[in-house]
Amino acid sequence: MPYVMIDVSDGVAQITLNDPGKRNAINQAMNDELVAALDELEPDPAVGALVVTGAGKGFCAGADLDDLLAAKTTGIARIYEGFLRVAHSPLATVAAVNGAAVGAGMNMVLACDIVLAGRRHARFDSRFLQIGLHPGGGHTWRLRQVTDRTTAMAMVVFGEVLSADEARHAGLAYQAVDDDGLLERAHELAARAAAQPKELVARTKATILSLDEIADSAAAVDHELHPQLWSMDQPAFTDLVRRLQSQITSDSSTE
Repeated sequence: MPYVMIDVSDGVAQITLNDPGKRNAINQAMNDELVAALDELEPDPAVGALVVTGAGKGFCAGADLDDLLAAKTTGIARIYEGFLRVAHSPLATVAAVNGAAVGAGMNMVLACDIVLAGRRHARFDSRFLQIGLHPGGGHTWRLRQVTDRTTAMAMVVFGEVLSADEARHAGLAYQAVDDDGLLERAHELAARAAAQPKELVARTKATILSLDEIADSAAAVDHELHPQLWSMDQPAFTDLVRRLQSQITSDSSTE
């Protein structure tokens, strides 16, 4: 059985983690399929955004323990390959969290650009310390990037599990959505990004992700200057300018 299912429509690739009997726990085969899927989807001109969700009742129950233990000797970074491939993708990414996201499953959530949480069933559970394990894969850094220090401490050190609405209030989720409309809303948002020029989205995403390096107004202006100049030479902008100029000329001639 494939551990990753892919469906493409309206410029959006839906990636479904597909091991529902284990609540989509991440094993190495799933990681390998995720990496292969992104390698195929990213250069595809028909794909401009990703939605990541889980099959069945869970989003992702963390790392498969057998594979996690094996990774200790084969290289612990191997167990992180799947979600890091998502995290480093230039495509716009939406996590549609349909159930529990636990441990490494939280890493998959944090790998995405925005998070939608199913109001009834989504749960966000760090759980590393509760199984005697230090967080890994950049878990604490990514969590701290999207929420405050107190929430990160509460989730990681004190074992707080957040509901969809709590995750939204904490900044971890963008929206809490009725479960029946979760994927529809995820596709709606993803399709908006997919409708924009692919390279423009990638460059804009890279600009936003590197904003923590900016310390003052002058640096902020310079940070956006070169990508904005690049965009002014691209068809999406130049064609719009020509249409507007043509419309102005036409309107003037009829007066």
